[in-house]
This record gives sequence, C-alpha cells and structure tokens, in this order.
Amino acid sequence: MGMQNAMSTESLTAAAVDPATPTPDCPLCPRLVEYRHANRAANPDWFNAPVPSFGPIDAPVVVIGMAPGVRGANRTGRPFTGDHAGLLLYKTLIEFGLAQGTYEARPDDGLVLTGCRIVNAVRCVPPANLPTPAETKTCNRFLTKELQRMPNLRVALALGVLAHAAVLKACGIPQSHVRFRHGAIHELPDGLLLCDSYHVSRYNTNTGRLTDAMFNAVMREVCARAQEPAA
Repeated sequence: MGMQNAMSTESLTAAAVDPATPTPDCPLCPRLVEYRHANRAANPDWFNAPVPSFGPIDAPVVVIGMAPGVRGANRTGRPFTGDHAGLLLYKTLIEFGLAQGTYEARPDDGLVLTGCRIVNAVRCVPPANLPTPAETKTCNRFLTKELQRMPNLRVALALGVLAHAAVLKACGIPQSHVRFRHGAIHELPDGLLLCDSYHVSRYNTNTGRLTDAMFNAVMREVCARAQEPAA
C-alpha cells in the first residue's frame, strides 16, 4: 500500500489534463510524494504541492530554477518566494523591467512578472533541497511542455547546472554537447538561447560565488538578447 496506491488511475488521468502542470497530488515520484505527505502533516497550512509556474505565458524570457525550497515555494506556492534565493532574483527582475511591484516574500505582495516566466525543473520540494536524477528526469515532461507552449520564448535563463541540464533535455540535446558556464549564452538548434548563471542561492551569494554585479551582467545580456529578432 502507501506510495503505490497513490498512483491511482484517477490521479494519472488528472495529470494528463494539462501536460505542462502536475496535479496537486502528482504521483510520479514516490520519494517526493512521501515527503509531500510528511510536510502536509507537519505544516497543514503550507502550500505543500507541486509549485506552478509564475508569470505570463507569452513572455520572451523564462527563468529556470532547480526545485522549490521547503520553507520557500513549498510553503508559499510561488517560485522563489519566502526563502533567501528570491531576494536577489526578484530585486534584479524589477531593476531590469521584467517585474513590477515590491517583493515582500509572500504570494500576495502584489509583485507581477511582466517580461519573464519562472518555472522549476522539478516542481515538488525534495528532501534536503536536492532532487535525484530520476526525479529530475521524470519531471522534465512538464518543463518540456512548458517551453513548447510559450509562443514568444527567446531566452531561457538556467540558474545552476541542474536547470541547465533540464533545459537541454527538454530540447532533446545531450548535456555533453553544451557545457554549463556562468555567463555563457548557447544558441540551441531550435533557435532558443540558453543563458547560464550560478544559482541565486544563499550559499552562492554569501560566499561571493555569485555577486549582485555578476547577476546583473547576466540579466543585462538576457534582456538584450531577448529583444533581438529571431533568426
């Protein structure tokens, strides 16, 4: 019983309604399902479900994160909201005109994305904030559909190696063909531009691996390339 019973025909049918969005009780990754149930028992007032994308579907830029943080998006239901990683990300998006309002680390703060969309490579919070390769592979079906249904997409900004690899897989490109490098912009065969940045995590910003100036430089290039006409 347990995890196997969670994979009911009803749940799997519901998951197919929107191929880009997992259902609140997505059954596909047993370890993540078990962790979701534990979080719901411990914190019943939290979001505790696959975190949906945030921002307009017709945006030219998509920001790809790794996975929800347990006290961040898993709690609030909005990507990069409620934990340290959102501080630099949303501040920078506002500065570059990709968002409007004020980020106050809560989903009802009135912040609106205007020129980008945010999605995680893995939609459910993983234990220790680290999804397994199998979980990343399983959840890639949702990222694939997400990218395919964005009609004006020009640039994908990958925050970290896992996000970089997830975008490549979604585009059917072997990871070995396009190496991650902070600040690099890779033109993929279908015309999508993949831009790499170190993740906006507390560890990276506190250690200086990623500074405000470094992230601003990446975002400046992202915005410039997003405005270029498609080839």
